[in-house]
Amino acid sequence: MKNKMSDLRNHLFVQMERLNDETLTGKRLLIEIKRAQALTYLAREIIASSNLVLKGRIAVDDSISGSIILPPTLDE
Repeated sequence: MKNKMSDLRNHLFVQMERLNDETLTGKRLLIEIKRAQALTYLAREIIASSNLVLKGRIAVDDSISGSIILPPTLDE
């Protein structure tokens, strides 16, 4: 499976369209709200995970290029 962030955005917009359906009432509306809450939770986790990977790659790139600046030690 090769999901991309654009796929996540598409899923979120589809869910938003479902919630905007004015014919949804009662139990069907509650089901869509629960589905939207679950999708929101998963989206946040995916974004947080992607952010962590990005920060790790930036740190590795900075250390390889020598542009990383370390804070001074207590001895200095």
